[in-house]
Amino acid sequence: MSASLDDRTDADLVALHCSGGQAAFAALMRRHKQPLYRLIVAQTGDAEDAFDLLQETFVAAHAALARFDVDRSLRAWLARIAINKCRDWHRRRRVRRALAWVLPNETRDQVADPAATVETQAVDRDTLTHTLAAIARLPASLREPLLLCTIDALSQAEAAEALGVSVKTIETRVRRARRALSAMLENND
Repeated sequence: MSASLDDRTDADLVALHCSGGQAAFAALMRRHKQPLYRLIVAQTGDAEDAFDLLQETFVAAHAALARFDVDRSLRAWLARIAINKCRDWHRRRRVRRALAWVLPNETRDQVADPAATVETQAVDRDTLTHTLAAIARLPASLREPLLLCTIDALSQAEAAEALGVSVKTIETRVRRARRALSAMLENND
């Protein structure tokens, strides 16, 4: 049965799921999990956290699928959910880091983010990690369109839909992101 589901469009699967077809959502997950995972890894730089955020993305999508407009791109909609989950993840990390500095030493280990120093050390050893770190330093307004169009392979129109901006804005931001990223990698920032 899953082979026939895999041949259906996203809109068909959404409609089937909303009418009680539980296997339809599994087919949507199979179809979209790899590009979403790549997008989330590129946003976070952490494979384990990316897996957790991917699960959170699908849980949120499952809860909101009945409200999805089937005339729009499901991939862009899922990418928007994933980006929002990544934004939340980044906020939580900043809070943990801030708390680590203000709390007494004996409680710092309970909230500190142990991956930060490991990530910092790995940047110098691995080109991919260095590139991901440079991407992470881009402002969200540049990083998100770049990742959607390059890592997730969304069209500029789909990226614009996912981020709620115009196609021209996406085009401009991707160009600026590439220039900034190139300069960072050239200067070994």
